[in-house]
Formats: sequence, C-alpha cells, structure tokens
Amino acid sequence: MIHAQIVTSGLSSNLSLATKLISVSNSVAVRMDYARQVFDAMPEKDVFIWNTVIRGYADSGPCKEALVLYCQMHRDGRHPDHFTFPFVVRSCGVLSALFLGKQAHCNAIKNCFDYDIFVQTSLVAMYCQCGDVDNAKLIFNEMELKNTASWTAMIAGYVQNAYFSDALVLFHQMLESEVRPNSITLVSILPACANTDQLYQGMLIHAYAFKLGLDADISFINTLISMYSKCKNVDISRSLFDRMEFRNLVSWNSMIAAYENNDQPRKALKLFRRMKTEGVNFDYITMVSVISACAKLGALNTGRRVHELVEMKGLSSNPSITHALLDMYAKCGSVELARKVFDSLNEKTVVSWSSMIGAYAAHGHGLEAMLLFTDMHGQGVRPNGITFTAILTACSHAGLVEEGKKHFDGMTRYFNLVPGVEHYTCMVDLLGRAGRLVEAYDFIQKMPIQPDADVWAALLGACRIHRNLEIAELVAEKISLDHQTINYYVLLSNIYAEAGRWDDVARLRMLIEKRQLRKIPGRSSLEIIKDSMHSSQVKGYACHGSI
Repeated sequence: MIHAQIVTSGLSSNLSLATKLISVSNSVAVRMDYARQVFDAMPEKDVFIWNTVIRGYADSGPCKEALVLYCQMHRDGRHPDHFTFPFVVRSCGVLSALFLGKQAHCNAIKNCFDYDIFVQTSLVAMYCQCGDVDNAKLIFNEMELKNTASWTAMIAGYVQNAYFSDALVLFHQMLESEVRPNSITLVSILPACANTDQLYQGMLIHAYAFKLGLDADISFINTLISMYSKCKNVDISRSLFDRMEFRNLVSWNSMIAAYENNDQPRKALKLFRRMKTEGVNFDYITMVSVISACAKLGALNTGRRVHELVEMKGLSSNPSITHALLDMYAKCGSVELARKVFDSLNEKTVVSWSSMIGAYAAHGHGLEAMLLFTDMHGQGVRPNGITFTAILTACSHAGLVEEGKKHFDGMTRYFNLVPGVEHYTCMVDLLGRAGRLVEAYDFIQKMPIQPDADVWAALLGACRIHRNLEIAELVAEKISLDHQTINYYVLLSNIYAEAGRWDDVARLRMLIEKRQLRKIPGRSSLEIIKDSMHSSQVKGYACHGSI
C-alpha cells in the first residue's frame, strides 16, 4: 500500500524512498523478490542502494546474488565503499568461494579499505570459513585495533578448523586485553572444550559467563549442554536443560543427542516423547538422534513408528534421515526394510551404498552384498575404505576366501586406497574362518603396519573354532594383558579348557586376579511390547574352566 502511494505520487524514482523500502523489505520479508523488483526499477542507483540490496542477499540469501550484484556494480561504474566489502566478503565465506574472496580482498586494498576494522574482521571470518587459517591469522595480527567481533571471528575460525589449542590461547589473550567477550564469543570457544581433557577449561568459561551475567543466554546454554555431554557429563547437561526458563528446538535437540551419544538411548526416546507432549515441533536433526537411539536399542517397532512420523513431517527425502533409517533397520535385523529405504533414495552416495552392503554383510547375506557392490561399481560410484570393510566382512561371513583376497588386492590396484588395520583384521578373520590359520598368521607377520589387538583377536577366535592350540599360544604372546584385552585371555582360557589343560587355565585365572582385572559385563536389549524395553545383563561365569 505504501509503495502504491509512492508510485501514484510520482515518487517511485526517489532514491531515498526506494532505499528505505528495500531496507524495510530486507528486515521483514523472507525472500528478496520484492526488494529486487524495487531495485531493478530504479533508473539511477547510488552506492547506498547498491549496499542495501547486497546486504539483503548477504543476510537472507542466496549469497551468490550478492556477488553477482557486486560485479554488476563494477560494470555500472559504481565504486564500492567500506560498507560494501563486509557484505561481499561475508558472502564469499558462506559460499566457501576462496578465489572470489581473495579478489574482493585485493579490491579492498586497491580502494584503501584494507585497514578498516569491519573489512578486516569480515576477511578474517571469510578466510577461516574457506580453511585458509594462515591468511586469517596474518590479517588478524596486522589489525591495529581489535574489537569483540574481531577476536570472536578469529577464535571461531580456529575452532571451525579444529585448532582448539590455538583458540583457547587466543581466548585467554582476549581476556588479558581490554576487550570484553560477549555471548557469541563464549558460544564460539566452548566447542574447543568439548572433550574430557579440556573439561576444566569449559567449566572455567561457564563460571566466567556466570560472572558476566551471560549464563542465561539460550544459545550459550545450548552449547554448554553439548559441551558437557561430549565430556561425558550428561547429568550436568540435563541439569542445565531442566533449569532453562525457555527452550528452543536446539535445546531439545542438544539434550536428546546428548543421551544418544552417551549410550543412553532410552532416555533419548523418553525425552523425545516429552518433547511431542509439550507440542514442540521437531526437525531432521531431532529425528536423526531418535532413529539412532532406536538402532542402539534394536527397537524395530519403535523405529517403524518414528519412520511414520518422518514421513508425516515430510522429512523422508533428507539424506541424513534416510541414512539413519537404513542403519537403524539393518541394526534391528530387518534387511528387507533397510533395502526398501535404500531403493527409495533419489541419489545414492558412497555412504548409502556402503551402509546397505554393510547391512547385508552383518546379517550373513554375502551374495547380496557382492551383487550390490558390483551394481555400485557399475554405476560409477567410487568405493571408500568403509565400503571395503563391509565387502570384506561379507566375504568372511560367506566363506568367499578368493573373492575376499581379490577385493583386498583391488583396494590398492584399482582404487589407490591404502588398507587400514580394520581391513587387515577382516582378512585375518576371512582366512581364520576358512581354517587357513597358518596363512592368516603369516599374513599378519607380513603386514606393513603394526597389527593391533583386534587383528590378533580375530586369529585367536579362529584358533578356538578350529581347536589350534599351537597358534593360539603364539597369538597370546603378542597381546599384552590389560582391561581392554582381558576378553582375549578369557578366550585363550576357554581354548585351554577345551584341550583339557587345566593347569594353564588356573595360571591365566591367577594372572587375571593378580592384576585385578574384570571382564566388562555384556548387555543386550529386546523390544517386547510397544515402547517397553527389557534389558538383560549377561555376566561371565566360571564353569568347566571358562572365566
């Protein structure tokens, strides 16, 4: 209505009014369509209206249009000013367009804006977003004046590129300066503390935020929930969550993911049910955690109901969702439903192919896994290390020794992939299951990398199956006895027991007791009625020489 009145009043070509219309549209509209129409209709354009519409695209997207307009601005003979460059450079960062970002940087130098604090700060952020931390650090160190945004940009850049120690050092330097961090700074630095080694640092930052009165900021609390959960302190995460006066979707997602990532899937599902009860809308991030929780519980019926929710919400085409569903159905034992999800994918990536091959392998469908691998290769999808782990596992379970050896050799010959220890473990398992224990032992001896305990354990397991005590004892010499390998010594004790060598059984038991080692009890879950879960704990026991 206002625009119509401007047109009827003959003021449609007034630059000041047009700029205000575009600015208002940028602040209230989701898309830039109306603002762009007003801009394109202007017969004359000054640098201020160019900046306004470029900023709109930088804020609302698509950022590519901001760069298109920037180029058009040059072609029309308009020179950018110090307000133009931060929006252009920020768009380059969002698009990870390093080459275009460097061009904008050169243009800023040419126009003598390279020492403007806002331009410098945007350049620091852009270089970090493009992975060029060295150039970002160079610009940051050259800054004569640094404000909170400048420090935050460099700290966030370090964290984004996994330079966690550098980020923490820089944060402490900021505290020593006269510049005070804000909630965005604290949210940026907390992920650097998201491991058990840096928990104390995270707690100090938490206390510092409380001192500054920033501990009520919802984004900061959400990040704290995530940090504490990654440091295995889920109870603190839940305490923070429960004390929040207002929770947004990120709050719920962070807490559900905290439970799922810390092997507490039942609590994740319980919290999701509460989330639905309170009428909070979920998104694909929520559902990935919920589906993963179902997979850990083996809760097929619950997983199917979650799948129905996904379809009702229109999220079934999301790649993260489909891969989570495929994994969930496979781990719940329903290879048919996993294949149904796989076949419904519009675009199949190496991750989806590998997941489906792995599902077949895990459930003993070796032939189907081999056929799917052939289809994958036929469609031009290049396999990765995970794919080969899956296909070698399939060969092992199906007893396809020669096929497995061919695929193992093909990793390097055809795909230039260097086998990792997990691939060598698969090969030892393949040979061991087939009874070729001497060949398996020689294979380990010739490994170009150091075999770990899992490699030797694969051979030890085969020794028990084929009752080969001689090689079992050779293997035992290669594995040091500790909390992580006690199960292998239990396995060796059982081999001795089956061979009637009770003195050796007693010797191993005394060694384990002397070092006060305990076998970690196994746990299994069965879905019995609706969402109810029954957990049974299977403990090791001594019987006929078994520990």
